[in-house]
Amino acid sequence: MKTMISSIILASCLVLPLASCSDDDAVLEQKDWSTTSYFSSTDETAQGTYYKPAVGYVGDPMPFYDPVAGDFKIMYLQDFRPNPAGTYHPIWAVSTKDAANYESLGELVSCGNINEQDAAIGTGSTIYDESSKLYYTFYTGNKYQPTASENAQAVMYATSPDFKTWTKCKSFILKGDDYGYDKTDFRDPFLFKGDDGKFHMLVSTKKNGKGSLAEFVSDDLKSWTDNGVFMTMMWDRFYECPDLFKMGDYWYLVYSEIHHAVRRVQYFKGKTLEELKACTANDAGIWPDNHEGFLESRGLYAGKTASDGTNRYLWGWCPTRSGKDNTAVGASPAEPEWAGNLVAYKLIQHEDGTLTLGEAESISNKYNQETAVKVEAQEGMTENNGTYNLTGENAYMLMNRLGYHNKISFTVTTSGNSDKFGISLVRGTDSKKYYTMVVNPENENVRKVNFEENGEEGKGFIEGIDGYVFNRPSDNVYHVTIYTDNSVCVMYINDVCSYTNRIYGIQKNCWSINNYGGNITVSNLKISQY
Repeated sequence: MKTMISSIILASCLVLPLASCSDDDAVLEQKDWSTTSYFSSTDETAQGTYYKPAVGYVGDPMPFYDPVAGDFKIMYLQDFRPNPAGTYHPIWAVSTKDAANYESLGELVSCGNINEQDAAIGTGSTIYDESSKLYYTFYTGNKYQPTASENAQAVMYATSPDFKTWTKCKSFILKGDDYGYDKTDFRDPFLFKGDDGKFHMLVSTKKNGKGSLAEFVSDDLKSWTDNGVFMTMMWDRFYECPDLFKMGDYWYLVYSEIHHAVRRVQYFKGKTLEELKACTANDAGIWPDNHEGFLESRGLYAGKTASDGTNRYLWGWCPTRSGKDNTAVGASPAEPEWAGNLVAYKLIQHEDGTLTLGEAESISNKYNQETAVKVEAQEGMTENNGTYNLTGENAYMLMNRLGYHNKISFTVTTSGNSDKFGISLVRGTDSKKYYTMVVNPENENVRKVNFEENGEEGKGFIEGIDGYVFNRPSDNVYHVTIYTDNSVCVMYINDVCSYTNRIYGIQKNCWSINNYGGNITVSNLKISQY
């Protein structure tokens, strides 16, 4: 009997450690990481730098700088997948002091019941009222299956004394058709304090069928007066998630264009509010730069900003891909999947007032463990003391495996004005397909980042996830920095180009730098992780 009991105890001890490990963990322990073959890796459950809750995904961030706590609060629409029928997207939140590390605040504003105006919740914004010592969050109430006489969307609000406990104001509801605006599209309220000392609210809506930003004014955040159309929208477009702010000498409107052919975050600028409004008056199309104010690719959506008085950051979400297919990017007329990871950028203002998105210093500092760099395979490459030269149409240098969180930085110098290079991820020596961000010469003086699925089974160019055009650097020097957090990948070039995409399988796989004709030199190559 003692022998049997001892055997049972021994068997239990052997089983317990195995039960605590996932299949992935077992594979990781057995894998020979010095090889260069493809590995089928998966994302971590929860992510911290490009934040994702442990359950569900982030939709439509509503960033707010909290003057009381001295930190950023980013409310967002929680997407569960599947969501409850009719009642979905409650407001959850995270807090951060640096846009690199987040603390979950959980659910703050819950959905109403199936018969209430806010059965489902849509985007809004938060403002702190110094006189009442209350936080006000205005949001969109989406009616479930509205009748012809009901408003599909209306503006509502909730208040809190501590940003923890929120109380909905059941007596307040702002309906567009009461003021001649649309009852179906009347949403995404944005609050700001004007130079007149009053509170102002912009609402995305339509008037007489034309996309418009309506403006309402209030002395106390409770009673609102219609101030008319603040700004019309270009052509047949509709601007979601509007964000108005002044930075330096310029006023900016950042918005997300819902049109399926665009589906990007954009901006307008003006030295005065009147100049800003004139950008779209009568469909004028006074764009702020040579790429229609695009701030990113279709790998970023619903971007809005907040400032602590020193830095202004933009937060948006990077969509997931259906079936974890890296080519399922939702090109026109389809759309990307809704919601994903929270991605933060530092807003860069140039001398001419144009804007680009750049890396937040806090994110850069987080990737503080430098790792070894090793060329595992190559073609058309020579190396001299850490500087690599790639010559020929199919030249490449395949680097050792990446981790879950990577910062890759290097400098590319091209020998001519038309040279083309790219960075491939999820690439093994046996890969039948892998994924490449190509810095493509649109002409001698203009560049654009394209996305390709390469390899013998690859589809080539992937429509709908290419970046915006930017000017070739006059010295042909490209300073490239790439951040990855599991499958979210953000690439920056020379403070003039930001490119975000979702690429599954980056972690634990090799990657490469490629040349496509001519000659390029790669220097200052570093990889850091955390």
